[in-house]
Amino acid sequence: MKKSHKIIGTALVLGVSATALAQGSFLTIGSGSTTGVYFPVATGMAKMINDSNAGLRANARSTGGSVFNMNALATGELDMAIVQNDVAFYAYRGTGIQAFEGKANNKVRSLAVLYPEVLHVVARKDAKINSIADLKGKRVVIGDLGSGTEQTARQVLEAYGLSFDDLGQALRVSPAQGITLMQDKRADALFYTVGVGASAITQIAQTVDVRVVPVSGNQASALIKKYPFYVRYNIPGKSYKGVGATVPSVAVQATLVTTTALSDDTVYKAMKAIFSDEKGLRALHPSVSINYSDAKAVKGLPTPLHPGALKFWKEQGQNVR
Repeated sequence: MKKSHKIIGTALVLGVSATALAQGSFLTIGSGSTTGVYFPVATGMAKMINDSNAGLRANARSTGGSVFNMNALATGELDMAIVQNDVAFYAYRGTGIQAFEGKANNKVRSLAVLYPEVLHVVARKDAKINSIADLKGKRVVIGDLGSGTEQTARQVLEAYGLSFDDLGQALRVSPAQGITLMQDKRADALFYTVGVGASAITQIAQTVDVRVVPVSGNQASALIKKYPFYVRYNIPGKSYKGVGATVPSVAVQATLVTTTALSDDTVYKAMKAIFSDEKGLRALHPSVSINYSDAKAVKGLPTPLHPGALKFWKEQGQNVR
């Protein structure tokens, strides 16, 4: 009963009648912090579904991030979600992350890879942090509890011979709270795995003198070898105020996922609403605009494709199975 009330309430906000809701399927798409890239992309996708006249309605929900989203998909709290591809793989296999250990969810299905999620390690210039090794003893925002960023931070620190215990303070807060801590000099650095141009990073750079700390060399090589979901990625110079030069880093992939609980027909209609309009999809955010293509959308998938997505991508001429 509670779920019914929540759905109807959301539908009314969107201007949808309960009658219209009953005639189709309602999809809740999990995203992340409102200051990240997941949220505007998921919100845009929901609008594309709503505007498609395919008998589906959708809304986007701000959440704690990838790990939360995977758990919420397992319980049926979410119908679709944007997550890091490594986190989806760990949830599917029931390994790699404590929250998933022994709880493999083999019902997880991929829909599409959207764009690279780049590790940003942003430090206050006055904290004198020039490398990841310099984070030892510092106050560092490592992401929300249960976020993909937290997992990435743990693995990157490990590549440099550090753990959360080596930090002066490991601050598990949202990106919005992390901004405040950086501005108030209560945090020295911040990890955030997010598309380039995210408003959280832009906001910090506009209000604090910062540097983006590189992840490169042997440490990056070791990280990629141990965790093959990572790829090298250069953050272009001038992406943020005060950061003039290109900064080498690593990235995972933002991926749209669901479960077998959604029917093939529902998934096919949602895929058609979103991915048939490549121009509209690219307009959702610069991270998508710069990086998305149909060919890339079916590469690096962390789990099997949903049958509804498989049908769609075959129709688009993609070599999938």
